[in-house]
Amino acid sequence: MKKVAVIMGSDSDLKVMQDAVDMLNDFGIPNIVDIVSAHRTPEYMFDFAKNAAKNDIAVIIAGAGGAAHLPGMVASLTHLPVIGVPVKSSNSIDGWDSVLSILQMPNGVPVATVALNAAKNAGILAAQILGTSDESIANKLMDYKKKLNDEVVEKRKKIG
Repeated sequence: MKKVAVIMGSDSDLKVMQDAVDMLNDFGIPNIVDIVSAHRTPEYMFDFAKNAAKNDIAVIIAGAGGAAHLPGMVASLTHLPVIGVPVKSSNSIDGWDSVLSILQMPNGVPVATVALNAAKNAGILAAQILGTSDESIANKLMDYKKKLNDEVVEKRKKIG
């Protein structure tokens, strides 16, 4: 099975990005976690992105705060789908700089973007992408959606 890469610009992003890893693990999707800084290790970022497909990676989840260049730069270097996770970091302007940096990509270099600090959704989206060609993952996603439904039904019973 292909892997999902969960990358981030700094180890301080791991608190947020761990939610993506947890979702991938829940769905039984192999993953790798790495620090790939667009600004501090640009050569490594280039190598990582250009060789991701050769390394059996199918989807890349890239979290970044502040100017948040990592998702877009990685997307510019690979044909693989990239999911950007804007991270509210210590140098962030309430996270809006990160959201807009990832969301406002130029035509031709798309980055799927989830909400601020929503790495869990990035993990689910990566599973949905893989689930289009893997019935086992698709079934786990359907079970997950049913569980969400059932949780709301139980909550409705408690208040009504």
